[in-house]
Amino acid sequence: MLFRSPTRDIGQFVLYLLRNSRFSAWLQLEDYSQTLCIDSPGAREKNLSLQLIPLPRSQKMLLARDITEIARVESMRRDFVANVSHELRTPITVIVGFLEAFEDMPEPNPAQFRKHIPLMREQSERIRRLVDDLLALARLESEPETKDETVDMVALAQRLASEAETMSQGKHRIELAIANQTRLIGNGQELYSALANLVSNAVRYTPAGGQIKISWGVSGIGEQTFAVQDSGEGIEAQHIPRLTERFYRVDQGRSRSTGGTGLGLAIVKHVLQRHQAKLRIASTVGKGSTFSAVFPTERVIPETAVTPESSASAA
Repeated sequence: MLFRSPTRDIGQFVLYLLRNSRFSAWLQLEDYSQTLCIDSPGAREKNLSLQLIPLPRSQKMLLARDITEIARVESMRRDFVANVSHELRTPITVIVGFLEAFEDMPEPNPAQFRKHIPLMREQSERIRRLVDDLLALARLESEPETKDETVDMVALAQRLASEAETMSQGKHRIELAIANQTRLIGNGQELYSALANLVSNAVRYTPAGGQIKISWGVSGIGEQTFAVQDSGEGIEAQHIPRLTERFYRVDQGRSRSTGGTGLGLAIVKHVLQRHQAKLRIASTVGKGSTFSAVFPTERVIPETAVTPESSASAA
């Protein structure tokens, strides 16, 4: 990884093989306590950590360690902290700005105060949603396994369709399609949280007059799928692989105006992974999108199966 051809490069002077000014300066220092992080000359997508180790007879050993994954995780951590700070800064600035303005008034003006209460409440709610989603992600990552139960997916789909009607307030046509009475082995609350994200996204991003279809049925041999199909604007292909990244937004301004935190699909991804399920996204610009949660055979309880425990919908 450090050199392109180990057999050909054996015996060559190291500075001939790795022409890098930072590497040359580091090597001349001979400071054995310092490591050097550089891109691999043989594969630029790889990150290396170099360490110089003294050996007897004035010899030195150059140790190269692949830290690509460590660097990627550290970059994600930095981005995450920066994104959280950015997401919190705007609503906090709005609230603090109003409070400072009220504080500077020589005499409180109740009418003006009441005028700005809705905006302060909206920004406070935005902070609450963000904190709730952050806590949900932290819990999903800290708990290694789900607490399984029998989940009545028909009841869950019906509940989500009803909530979609409430969110829509008559602006969309909501359709519910149930192909069978199959249930799942899983965590009802987690599944509700994940699938509710898919439904709420469809309602938020589908223009008035559009259609949203929620379905539960067979997708393959033994597999079952919960799908949410909308007639919204659709998503360009280059964005789809990144949709489950934390705080990734196709349209920054539009996402915030609809009340999204940028964490919903990250939560969906984590919940489905804990259920050995997959999130499939199909979208056509100008026609709409379909988000499907596909559950494996081992999580599916066939219609004819009888379990000793009673079915439990997400409460």
